[in-house]
Amino acid sequence: MTDAQTKAAIGPLDVTRVMAALPHRYPMLLVDRVEALVPDESIAAIKAVTINEGFFQGHFPGRPIMPGVLIVEALAQAAGVLAVESLGLAGTGKLVYFMSIDGVKFRKPVEPGVLLRLEVSFVQKRARVCKFAGRALIEGELAAECEFTAMIADPPAA
Repeated sequence: MTDAQTKAAIGPLDVTRVMAALPHRYPMLLVDRVEALVPDESIAAIKAVTINEGFFQGHFPGRPIMPGVLIVEALAQAAGVLAVESLGLAGTGKLVYFMSIDGVKFRKPVEPGVLLRLEVSFVQKRARVCKFAGRALIEGELAAECEFTAMIADPPAA
């Protein structure tokens, strides 16, 4: 297989394929669909933000806004799918754990009714530790951005 074939975009991936890559489930699964994934490079995913999300009841009544920490979590989950698919770890039980979050900036509130586009790319990739850059966009406008580092590891013993 040539490098061009190996780097070819994969997608779209539905929520079933996302759940095969991530251990997260409702209400913490924050990636609904993968639009495109280029192994070892980048991912573009979607989070459909609806008023039915439980956090909107209290954040904030009368002016619902998606908490920033959940936007960062959605970016991290997209990165988890990218890492698992790129490293061939789907179905192995390996987990992707946050190690650090850097340079987080929130530019625009995320309100119910939008499709939040999650764009994440590798900055650095090693066997067990990966660094990512992520952006969350609403209709092409930047809502949030950050860099973060994650570790691939076995799940904790029961």
